[in-house]
Amino acid sequence: MTIEVKVLDEPKITCANCEACCCRLEVMLITDTGVPEHYIAIDPWGGQVMARLDDGWCAALDRDTLMCTIYDNRPLICREFEMGADECITERKEYLNE
Repeated sequence: MTIEVKVLDEPKITCANCEACCCRLEVMLITDTGVPEHYIAIDPWGGQVMARLDDGWCAALDRDTLMCTIYDNRPLICREFEMGADECITERKEYLNE
Protein backbone atom coordinates (compact mmCIF):
# COMPACT_ATOMS: atom_id res chain seq x y z
CA MET A 1 0.00 0.00 0.00
CA THR A 2 1.32 3.43 -0.97
CA ILE A 3 0.28 6.60 0.78
CA GLU A 4 0.48 9.72 -1.35
CA VAL A 5 2.23 12.64 0.31
CA LYS A 6 0.96 16.05 -0.66
CA VAL A 7 3.10 19.10 -0.01
CA LEU A 8 0.92 21.96 1.13
CA ASP A 9 1.56 25.49 -0.01
CA GLU A 10 2.77 28.04 2.51
CA PRO A 11 -0.19 29.97 3.94
CA LYS A 12 -0.74 33.24 2.10
CA ILE A 13 0.25 36.30 4.09
CA THR A 14 -2.56 38.83 4.34
CA CYS A 15 -3.35 41.86 6.51
CA ALA A 16 -5.28 39.48 8.79
CA ASN A 17 -2.25 37.28 9.59
CA CYS A 18 0.70 39.59 8.86
CA GLU A 19 1.82 40.20 12.48
CA ALA A 20 3.77 43.31 11.32
CA CYS A 21 7.14 41.55 11.53
CA CYS A 22 8.72 44.19 9.29
CA CYS A 23 7.84 46.88 11.83
CA ARG A 24 10.82 45.71 13.91
CA LEU A 25 13.28 46.73 11.19
CA GLU A 26 15.12 50.05 11.10
CA VAL A 27 13.48 52.29 8.49
CA MET A 28 15.52 55.12 7.00
CA LEU A 29 13.59 58.12 5.72
CA ILE A 30 15.01 58.75 2.27
CA THR A 31 12.13 60.76 0.82
CA ASP A 32 9.53 63.10 2.27
CA THR A 33 6.23 61.25 2.46
CA GLY A 34 4.78 63.36 5.24
CA VAL A 35 5.81 61.29 8.27
CA PRO A 36 4.82 63.37 11.31
CA GLU A 37 7.83 64.83 13.16
CA HIS A 38 7.11 62.97 16.41
CA TYR A 39 7.70 59.66 14.58
CA ILE A 40 11.14 60.72 13.32
CA ALA A 41 14.39 59.96 15.14
CA ILE A 42 17.99 60.72 14.22
CA ASP A 43 20.40 57.78 13.96
CA PRO A 44 24.05 57.94 15.17
CA TRP A 45 25.19 59.11 11.70
CA GLY A 46 22.69 61.98 11.50
CA GLY A 47 20.19 60.25 9.23
CA GLN A 48 16.45 60.35 9.76
CA VAL A 49 14.81 57.05 10.74
CA MET A 50 11.43 56.01 12.03
CA ALA A 51 11.34 56.26 15.82
CA ARG A 52 10.94 53.07 17.80
CA LEU A 53 9.46 52.58 21.23
CA ASP A 54 11.13 50.74 24.11
CA ASP A 55 9.79 47.41 22.80
CA GLY A 56 11.84 47.90 19.60
CA TRP A 57 8.84 48.19 17.30
CA CYS A 58 8.03 51.18 15.09
CA ALA A 59 6.43 54.05 17.01
CA ALA A 60 3.73 54.36 14.34
CA LEU A 61 2.53 50.78 14.82
CA ASP A 62 -0.75 50.40 16.69
CA ARG A 63 0.08 47.68 19.23
CA ASP A 64 -3.53 46.45 19.44
CA THR A 65 -4.29 46.08 15.73
CA LEU A 66 -0.69 45.71 14.43
CA MET A 67 -1.56 48.23 11.73
CA CYS A 68 0.27 51.41 10.74
CA THR A 69 -1.25 54.55 12.21
CA ILE A 70 0.29 56.70 9.45
CA TYR A 71 -0.35 54.35 6.53
CA ASP A 72 -1.06 57.11 3.98
CA ASN A 73 2.15 58.90 5.01
CA ARG A 74 4.35 55.85 5.64
CA PRO A 75 7.97 55.97 4.47
CA LEU A 76 8.96 54.90 0.96
CA ILE A 77 10.80 51.86 2.32
CA CYS A 78 7.59 50.68 3.99
CA ARG A 79 5.65 51.24 0.77
CA GLU A 80 8.14 49.12 -1.17
CA PHE A 81 8.37 46.29 1.40
CA GLU A 82 5.96 43.88 -0.25
CA MET A 83 3.81 41.71 1.97
CA GLY A 84 4.54 38.05 1.20
CA ALA A 85 7.74 38.77 -0.76
CA ASP A 86 11.02 36.97 0.02
CA GLU A 87 12.16 39.67 2.46
CA CYS A 88 8.83 39.48 4.27
CA ILE A 89 9.01 35.68 4.55
CA THR A 90 12.58 35.90 5.89
CA GLU A 91 11.61 38.43 8.59
CA ARG A 92 8.55 36.39 9.57
CA LYS A 93 10.61 33.22 9.94
CA GLU A 94 13.21 35.01 12.05
CA TYR A 95 10.62 36.71 14.26
CA LEU A 96 8.28 33.74 14.60
CA ASN A 97 11.22 31.29 15.01
CA GLU A 98 9.88 29.00 12.31
